[in-house]
Amino acid sequence: MKRIKGINDFVVKFANVNGTGSASANHLFAKAIFRMGIPVSPRNIFPSNIQGLPTWYEVRVSARGYLGRRGGVDLMVCVNPQSMEKDIQSIELGGYFVYDNTKPLAPHLKRDDIHYFGVPFTEMCRKEFSPPRLQQLLKNVVYVGTLSALLDMDFAVLKGLVHDQFKGKEKLVSSNIHALEMGYQYAMDHFDCPLPIRLKKNGNIAEHILAAPHILMNGNTATALGAIYGGATVAAWYPITPSTSVVDAFSKYAKRMRIDPGSGKKNYAIVQAEDELAAMGVVVGAGWNGARAFTATSGPGLSLMSEFLGLAYFAEIPVVLIDVQRSGPSTGMPTRSQQSDVLAAAYASHGDTKQILLFPATPRECFDMTVEAFDLAERFQTPVIMMSDLDLGMNDWMSPPLEWDDNYQMDRGKVLDAEALDKVKDWGRYKDVDGDGICYRTLPGTHPDKGAFFTRGSSKNESAVYSESGEDYVRNVDRLLRKFETAKEWVPRPKTHPPIEVKKPKTKLKLGALFFGTSASPSYEAVEMLADEGYLINTMRIRAFPFHESLDQFIDEHDLLFVIEQNRDGQMRQLIMNECEVVGSKLVSVLNYSGTPITARTIADQIRQTLNTKSADVVQLHPETA
Repeated sequence: MKRIKGINDFVVKFANVNGTGSASANHLFAKAIFRMGIPVSPRNIFPSNIQGLPTWYEVRVSARGYLGRRGGVDLMVCVNPQSMEKDIQSIELGGYFVYDNTKPLAPHLKRDDIHYFGVPFTEMCRKEFSPPRLQQLLKNVVYVGTLSALLDMDFAVLKGLVHDQFKGKEKLVSSNIHALEMGYQYAMDHFDCPLPIRLKKNGNIAEHILAAPHILMNGNTATALGAIYGGATVAAWYPITPSTSVVDAFSKYAKRMRIDPGSGKKNYAIVQAEDELAAMGVVVGAGWNGARAFTATSGPGLSLMSEFLGLAYFAEIPVVLIDVQRSGPSTGMPTRSQQSDVLAAAYASHGDTKQILLFPATPRECFDMTVEAFDLAERFQTPVIMMSDLDLGMNDWMSPPLEWDDNYQMDRGKVLDAEALDKVKDWGRYKDVDGDGICYRTLPGTHPDKGAFFTRGSSKNESAVYSESGEDYVRNVDRLLRKFETAKEWVPRPKTHPPIEVKKPKTKLKLGALFFGTSASPSYEAVEMLADEGYLINTMRIRAFPFHESLDQFIDEHDLLFVIEQNRDGQMRQLIMNECEVVGSKLVSVLNYSGTPITARTIADQIRQTLNTKSADVVQLHPETA
């Protein structure tokens, strides 16, 4: 029978029951691989209930440093009878299935093309540990010990992590290490270890991984640190999965880094509002008053906040919103990941609005872009929405360490102080003095006599005086559009990568791929897969809206472009068509909206299907390439 082989290149998936304490053991497994110096990318796939439903934890091991999901499972560890049948079917031909054989495996669960490894996890823990809750918790640790033998893990690394996790709790240290040893010894006594898939320090590791240090970090923590370093002093929020940990982390770091050294008083405020609408109202008020303020939410919260986002856009008040996207509409799947808020965020609120969006793809970018979001919000006096998602926000990603320039200076934009106001003869809050659409603003209490104005959400003239004049309204909204155009040169620009060499191209069409956020990692891998098959596809990663002119140029240079995203309706494709005035036949959607992160295989398969079925349509548009 075939046996999958590979050194530092495979996918392990754990099938557990939510609420059984498996998450910490699974994380121990992934972290140990990382400590061995091997690229790893773990993902927790969990239900929104407290306990009882199936949960999975997928670990991608890739010497080449692929951080996205590949697709398929090489080794499945299953301790959940509820999902076992489907879990077995998901294993690749020649793959491996590790399961609890305390009870016999039902005959219908047997496949003749995969390899079975039965370990009596439950029975072993009943004999060694008590009470029952401890047996359940340590059963998870036993299977990690089993994998350490099967995959040739560094057992000393596992023991070191246990000591780190339970430092000062010697009883827990000893019981966890004993559980690891039990699993390890059972595998060594009963199986041929290691498997043909195994781990090896420095085995075929890509040069770009070895050349730089890396950390494991989730995007929400990095975002919170970005808010700290970016000068945020006010956070208002209402708890919602998967954004809650952004403000939790901000609170933790603020307690250390936002305390006045002289008085010991807090230099920050965190407000848990009664709902998302109120939370954004607090942020708008704080931004109007001169504070750097933000909130964090997900799709349902974005919907509620759209009214205040419209106020901030029209009254020109800087606010920052962190949108950690999940599946929708309505409640949707709260613990599943999508990129489904693109259009709702880009045109948030009724009327003619265009909001600045940032699309991070790594924890490092979550940190950097959060800092940049506060600068952009104040420079352009407008909301800035950072579009993260559950996959990036709540999962650990291998990332370059966060870096900070101590010479950084906040960009407060066009803010007039008292001295500047004394020099201005004819100031108006909404006058475009410089022709870039950005007006000069004042903060409350700046001057005893000058610079005051009435902030309103209704139409006004250049001096902020209420007006229902059509001319005043048109002048104002046209200036807001001019400001949005100015922003194109300030937001993060798209990134392109050198094309991959293809010796025998299968098509003369000039192909391109557009993607953003967490779709980036699997997209790069898919492009490499297709290059091996003879398809040359150039790539551009979109990092912000409004779109930089280089996106228009990239589109013009290609005959057919694949827009890769994680929603049903191709929202980024629609946004590009609308803003760049591109014909729809030139942009082909590559979509995933199952709630689990898109895989490289899914992307490659959809692109292959398109090239086999739609090439003719494109040739008609570009006959010179036929």
